[in-house]
Amino acid sequence: MEVERFEYDNRTPRDFAVASIIFGLIGMLVGLYVALELVFPNLNLGIPYTTFGRIRPLHTNAVIFAFVGNGIFAGVYYSLQRLCKTRMFSDKLSRIHFWGWQLIILAAAITLPLGITTSKEYAELEWPIDIAITIIWVIFGWNMFGTILKRRVQHLYVAIWFYIATFVTVAVLHLVNSFAIPVSLFKSYSWYAGVQDALVQWWYGHNAVAFFLTTPYLGLMYYFVPKAANRPVYSYRLSIIHFWALIFLYIWAGPHHLLYTALPDWAQSLGVVFSFMLIAPSWGGMINGLLTLRGAWDKVREDVVLKFMVVAITAYGMSTFEGPMLSLKNVNAIAHFTDWIIAHVHVGALGWNGMLTFGMLYWLFPRFYGKELFSKKLANFHFWIATLGIMFYAIPLYWAGLTQFEMWRDFTKDGFLQYPNFLETVTQLIPMYALRSLGGTLYLIGFFVMIYNLWKTAAAGSFVANEAAEASALPVGATPKRAVGEHWHRVIERRPTQMLVLSLVVILIGGLVEMVPTFLIKSNIPTISTVQPYTALELQGRDIYVREGCYTCHSQMIRPFRFETERYGEYSKAGEFIYDHPFQWGSKRTGPDLHRVGGKYPDSWHYNHMDEPSTMSPGSIMPAYPWLLDDELDTASTPAKIRAMITLGVPYPENYDKIANKDLMLQANQIVSNLKSSGIETPPNKEIISVIAYLQRLGTDIKGENKILFGGETASTNP
Repeated sequence: MEVERFEYDNRTPRDFAVASIIFGLIGMLVGLYVALELVFPNLNLGIPYTTFGRIRPLHTNAVIFAFVGNGIFAGVYYSLQRLCKTRMFSDKLSRIHFWGWQLIILAAAITLPLGITTSKEYAELEWPIDIAITIIWVIFGWNMFGTILKRRVQHLYVAIWFYIATFVTVAVLHLVNSFAIPVSLFKSYSWYAGVQDALVQWWYGHNAVAFFLTTPYLGLMYYFVPKAANRPVYSYRLSIIHFWALIFLYIWAGPHHLLYTALPDWAQSLGVVFSFMLIAPSWGGMINGLLTLRGAWDKVREDVVLKFMVVAITAYGMSTFEGPMLSLKNVNAIAHFTDWIIAHVHVGALGWNGMLTFGMLYWLFPRFYGKELFSKKLANFHFWIATLGIMFYAIPLYWAGLTQFEMWRDFTKDGFLQYPNFLETVTQLIPMYALRSLGGTLYLIGFFVMIYNLWKTAAAGSFVANEAAEASALPVGATPKRAVGEHWHRVIERRPTQMLVLSLVVILIGGLVEMVPTFLIKSNIPTISTVQPYTALELQGRDIYVREGCYTCHSQMIRPFRFETERYGEYSKAGEFIYDHPFQWGSKRTGPDLHRVGGKYPDSWHYNHMDEPSTMSPGSIMPAYPWLLDDELDTASTPAKIRAMITLGVPYPENYDKIANKDLMLQANQIVSNLKSSGIETPPNKEIISVIAYLQRLGTDIKGENKILFGGETASTNP
């Protein structure tokens, strides 16, 4: 058989690896800073660009899409060539992909601190960046699939199955969740509203974890663990079960993020059932990874790459057991909205993604530069301090989560809340937040050690940009038919196009079953006659609330538990959110729920609270927002926002966009008058006025007592 000589491209995976290191460092430094803001609120600095609400999404995006994303591409570009015995399909597409992805990350790093956000978790980037992501993702898929089609081997190795599923599923998730109507270059409104928006977002959010943070890393596990151990994967059949069961079940699990909310019960139940079933394929993959090392445990003790990978696979097993447990309603009632969820997420992020990335980098750099790793002692130090860092990070937050739940639900013997002031809970958690910051610091120290070690390795060697290779040509006329005695799955592996289509069909089933009835059957979202659209001023205030990232600390979803209704008021109804583009239910309560805050405090309280929270809530760790008192409201954008809302089906009066600012000023002057009676002088065109209007509106529609300004008239919402 003819042997063909060719070269592997090492430049692209090396560049993605370097980008992963650089952006990983930045993302983790921002994460540590965000964590310290909860311990030392003055670190918010009193300026817009460094507040918790604005830079927390910067941290999550940097870690997920910059650190992990670049790590995925480094591993895929390296392993795919060797698994297919061919160079990447196009060097030009590889370069476009690399630089395009880095520009997207740069755009995120600029826009998020500026408050340019959609507020949809893990999907905060605005519509022009979403379009760029779509283009670059298609380029990646084109290059990847072109490489698979020109491969020199018949069968696709298990790692490639996961790469294919990742590409097709992330494309679907991104497109569906990103549907929005642009208002301007930097502002859009989600096409979905309220309950529907929440369902789509957490269908995306959970599966972004599944198909961006998990499936590609499983592919990398299936490649790098056997390579580092110099042993075959434990079980081919288990790989098949792991792959198909995982991608089918994962896509159904999103609703478990919305238990006890206004989401229809049937959708919540589907999320619970399929989330619990995920234990089987997830642990099947973990077992397959760990048992690949059977008989090689002496090597694990000596090889630092394998140490990182063993901890990574163990963390994967822990998180994929804990996730299904958290989807059970009785456990979710305890953990949701608490720091328990933050601990859970970081066991996966720091343990699974972080440790596997570190192991992969330690394996790649000596091969990129043709030199032994500079220091195994430093690598071992990194391993131990990173492992300790994860423990110091997660354990205090698990304790914090349990503390929050116990204090929130505690009643006196007379039936009153034991801790009616939410701030009492917050102050109890600060020592735990400090320990979490210590864990993050330890993890970062290890990261710096790795950078030094890899830099010294690179400096001592010479980069091999084009690595010589040879392989036998794929036989002409190779048949896709099943040979006698051959495993049936081998036929699918010879047909990459059919595998892609089949993967698409498998992942679409769950999404369609959950979303189509929610959108098409009206009884799933019962309407409430007293619920009216936001006034022009309230809409502007809501957009500022979104811009400042208030949703990162405050929920707007009161669950039907006595301890919540006693604290906040009547539980939240699906029909209250029909004009919310996007929804603002939140996923964490560092501050109290705000869904019934309307009318609870006078306008002056909100004014002073936004100016300096500790004056109204002594000991508060909330950032101050003094710029809201000084900055003028952008009323020029009001007509475009009203027109966008009308396009989305919000029933404003005909041609209301032309007179909306008149109503805006009428309502603003009412608030100014209220403030003046409390001794506060301020013009009606300040941003704080619109924020007060929005906060005072929250949760009041259901009472049927609102006064809505449309067309210059004040009308009661009483039916």
